[in-house]
Amino acid sequence: MQFIDQAVILVKAGNGGNGAISFRREKYVPKGGPDGGNGGNGGNVIIHADKQLGTLLDFRYKRHYKAENGDHGRGKGQTGKTGTNTVLRVPCGTIVLGAGHKRVLADLVRDGDEVVVAAGGKGGRGNSEFATSTNQAPRIAEPGTPGGECELVLELKLIADVGLVGFPNAGKSTLISVVSAAKPKIADYPFTTLTPNLGIVRYAEGKSFTLADMPGLIKGAHLGKGLGMQFLRHIERTRVLVFLIEAISEDPKRDFEILLNELASYNAALAKKPKIVALTKIDLFEEKALKRLKRVSFGKHTPVIQISSVTRTGLQPLLEEMWKALQVQP
Repeated sequence: MQFIDQAVILVKAGNGGNGAISFRREKYVPKGGPDGGNGGNGGNVIIHADKQLGTLLDFRYKRHYKAENGDHGRGKGQTGKTGTNTVLRVPCGTIVLGAGHKRVLADLVRDGDEVVVAAGGKGGRGNSEFATSTNQAPRIAEPGTPGGECELVLELKLIADVGLVGFPNAGKSTLISVVSAAKPKIADYPFTTLTPNLGIVRYAEGKSFTLADMPGLIKGAHLGKGLGMQFLRHIERTRVLVFLIEAISEDPKRDFEILLNELASYNAALAKKPKIVALTKIDLFEEKALKRLKRVSFGKHTPVIQISSVTRTGLQPLLEEMWKALQVQP
């Protein structure tokens, strides 16, 4: 499945129908009077969150969406039919941006959340509405008003409880494949992961959470280098961050600081999220080197777990730290 997390669309609500100018003309009805009906209202354009969807792919192939116009009024006091709404279904976690792509119109997080992004025009009044005691045969009617029209940006941010952050080939995809049923692509070259992978981790009976591995960050990711800028937005949704640092790195603490700086440069709030450090690939280390690693500090309140996804060493303590952090994070 191709992953699309941003799309630009143009929406147009339906126009309101015109009011009718009509007079009742029937045999044996000498004074029929005006009977022009009102126009129908135009349809709205509505964006609706649907948990069955996972990407914004459909909006890549079609950009223009229009609701139905309201019907014009008719004689015999008949009101025009209201135009049908156009409902655009998007994944949960979609943000709708308008007015220069900066103003947030809606943040559709839960299944069923929806927002009217373009309101239909109002139907015009027919001449029967203008009849008075002094003007019993009005020959005027109102036109319908035009429907709203605008350009929108749809931006999808994955909703995950825990996000895995690390340099390319730090072991994020391997870890999520071991602790969940997700089957990401795994290889020994940088940027294997081209799209975020989402998995459900079953921690214990009746206890589970979602885990997302984000494509590898590099120094300068917040400036658009590598794949970072494309996927940093997804990390904003996560409640807890797990930093995967290779134990075989020359300077694990420096790697951690580079990753933390990239997150803070993109959004300062990211650096304040609960953090866990997982030192990966410890199966490649000797016992003496592992003891030296234990003395490396990544912050006073940052738990450090040594793991190996290959031998499954340390995975249960890591899941316990994830679950514990989620219990105190709203």
